[in-house]
Amino acid sequence: MSYYTILFILSLVMGTVYGIFWRRRYSIYFTLIFLIVPFAIRGYILQDTAEIIAQALAGLRIIYVSAVFLLLFIMFAIFDLCNLKSVFRVKGLLAALALLMCIPLIKLGSNPYFYKSISLTFKNGCAELAKEYGPLHTVYYIFLTSFLVITISTIIFCLKTKKDVSKKNLLILLFCECSSVFLFFGTKLFKLKIELAPLAYILSEVILLTIIRRISLYDITENAVEAIAINGDTGFIFFDKRFTYFASNKLAKEVFPALHDINVDSDATKNDSLNAELIAKIKDFADDNSKNLFFKDVEDKIYQVTISFLYDRDKIRGYMVYIQDDTQDQKYISLLNDFNSKLKEEVAQKTENVIKMHDNLILGMATMVESRDNSTGGHIKRTSIVVKMLIDEILKDESDDALKLSADFCHNLIKAAPMHDLGKIAVDDAILRKPGRFTEEEFEIMKTHTTEGARIMHEILKETTDFDFHILAENVAHYHHERWDGTGYPGGLQGKTIPLEARIMAVADVYDALVSKRVYKEAMSFEQADSIMMKSFGKHFDRQLKKYYVAARPRLEAFYRDET
Repeated sequence: MSYYTILFILSLVMGTVYGIFWRRRYSIYFTLIFLIVPFAIRGYILQDTAEIIAQALAGLRIIYVSAVFLLLFIMFAIFDLCNLKSVFRVKGLLAALALLMCIPLIKLGSNPYFYKSISLTFKNGCAELAKEYGPLHTVYYIFLTSFLVITISTIIFCLKTKKDVSKKNLLILLFCECSSVFLFFGTKLFKLKIELAPLAYILSEVILLTIIRRISLYDITENAVEAIAINGDTGFIFFDKRFTYFASNKLAKEVFPALHDINVDSDATKNDSLNAELIAKIKDFADDNSKNLFFKDVEDKIYQVTISFLYDRDKIRGYMVYIQDDTQDQKYISLLNDFNSKLKEEVAQKTENVIKMHDNLILGMATMVESRDNSTGGHIKRTSIVVKMLIDEILKDESDDALKLSADFCHNLIKAAPMHDLGKIAVDDAILRKPGRFTEEEFEIMKTHTTEGARIMHEILKETTDFDFHILAENVAHYHHERWDGTGYPGGLQGKTIPLEARIMAVADVYDALVSKRVYKEAMSFEQADSIMMKSFGKHFDRQLKKYYVAARPRLEAFYRDET
């Protein structure tokens, strides 16, 4: 049995071993290498056993073309092993050069460019070729050498720079390439009668088989997918862009039983159950990629279903549905939500209690002040009700020139109204409880209740988080005695420079003073009070508030009749 025949048989054995170990995610170039090696060695056998020159030339063509593509595919396989994903265009260029190199090799013997002359002789029963090389033969060797240099340079580069590739694998590859170069050119160096290149091919196959087994351990994606599939903890479903069903695993069929009823390569949209449960969700995802997640209850379990695109390189080919048992997380989230809801309720209740206590404290202070003032019994309660009536009328107004009040403003003003005279707590009892009109000096002291009220409100509310109420309450206490025409106190503000809340409070404050009995006067009739009020709009009061006072007047008179 000849040397080449033994190598040929070994190449078939290597290919069989590779077929046993083969996995779908192996580089296609590994498979091509194991397919070409026997074909290349067959060329050596054909040349060695040739009886005529045509058979020898056929063997040479196979040898030369196989060498080109073997080196090309080994180089591409090394690119993949080194995770060089940015060389797609480089691969295309190198493949084009290889095909270009094969054109003269296919026509070997028909022109003088590769071999100037070639003849077949026999020695000891073996065929021998006498060759005179042409210029293209030199180009061919330069071409092969370039491929070898690129391959070895790539391995060395990755040894120095790549951290995501096994250094042992790279060193094994480097040894393989260097050995192949030595054997490839060894025949010429040592003037041997047999070619060592086929032996280099067998060595490359042995090395590749070793590396392939090691690659299986380093391939995280492959191992992870297999582990998930075997454990059955994760479900997968695959569709193309037209919703043609490709495949699914056991868990996916448990979550979506309709998958049992459809065949591979069938239109999933024609299954009503699957269309409603899943395909509709995938279509929503196609329109809006943020809608990639939903949950499905199956018996006592909750599954998280995630939709993503199915890619082939950088092109979208379809959709992948990823299913995972999320029962524990969802139960925890539900428990956490219940806890948060209860906590919010408790916090809200306690907050409400604190606010009520805070409001009652301030209202108690205002009531205490009023109890010291002989002239204003019940004033706090009545002015608060009048403010509420005015606000009701403002909110009813839908005309173009209507005042636009927010719900928070209305709530805060009604709440702040009882505190407008809080500053009287700082006025001496001799003045506050005087049973008659004030002297000019006493009235000046009485005026200070506005600024004192603002200061007290500021101190009480400075730590509150409700900033809007804080400001509004200060303004009501500070400016409710300002007048529209600028003749009021304490600041002599005029027009809309007076805060709206103080302008509304002024109407309620004055109306109550007119129709209520005081120690220094009797209560006016509604007609007299109304006459004064109507004349005061545009002078004492904001003219825009006139229509709301007029609208509220029947309710005001009814309220004060009941009070008396």
